[in-house]
Amino acid sequence: MSNSDLTSLLFVLLLMVALAQVLGYVFSKLRQPKVVGEILAGVVLGPAVLGRFGATSWITSATAGQPNVLHFIYWLGLLLLMFLSGAETQQLFTREERREVGWLTIVGTGIPFALALVLGPWLVRPSLAGPNGNRAALIIILAVGVAVTSVPVVSKIFADLKILHTRFARLVLGVAVLEDMVLWLALAVATALAGKSALNPRQMFYHLLATIGFFGLGLTLIPRVVKRINKSRFNI
Repeated sequence: MSNSDLTSLLFVLLLMVALAQVLGYVFSKLRQPKVVGEILAGVVLGPAVLGRFGATSWITSATAGQPNVLHFIYWLGLLLLMFLSGAETQQLFTREERREVGWLTIVGTGIPFALALVLGPWLVRPSLAGPNGNRAALIIILAVGVAVTSVPVVSKIFADLKILHTRFARLVLGVAVLEDMVLWLALAVATALAGKSALNPRQMFYHLLATIGFFGLGLTLIPRVVKRINKSRFNI
């Protein structure tokens, strides 16, 4: 990366942060979530708005040559946001709240997902099914899009409102985490189906098993390992 490329990249990042702060402040004054203004800043500075004009297209072209840097910044910000949310949020899935979380998941996720699966064949066009023509994968992705909730966005809204420590936040985030587990399984099935025009049970079973194993480790073994590391005398 040359000095001119680094200067352009730093200037664009500074512009993104500044516009995100300005629009976030405007939306907070309008009694709207601050994160909406921050997302809108990315839309404005991206190819959807300023990228369409020749005079301002240099903003998107300045970062187009450095995708790895932008991906690193994106994932770093996401990890810091989720770490902050996890540190502020009290324990999820407590025994007293499991029934509420279960019912909210069924009503808020299960019903929209099932309706999208039922109505999907009438909503999707065969031309959108891709080169393999697998409409089942497209219908599943449509159902996931209808039922999904963005955990980072919800966490950011709760953090801005300073209510991450409340029971309401625990219920919503508990539902969102459980919802993500189920929808990632559905997305794994859709990915396996989209790869081929015919259903491959072995490949679909592999995707399901890998996804269940990943979430199982994340909910059982990894938290215990992290707690043990935190209590270790070597942890300073």
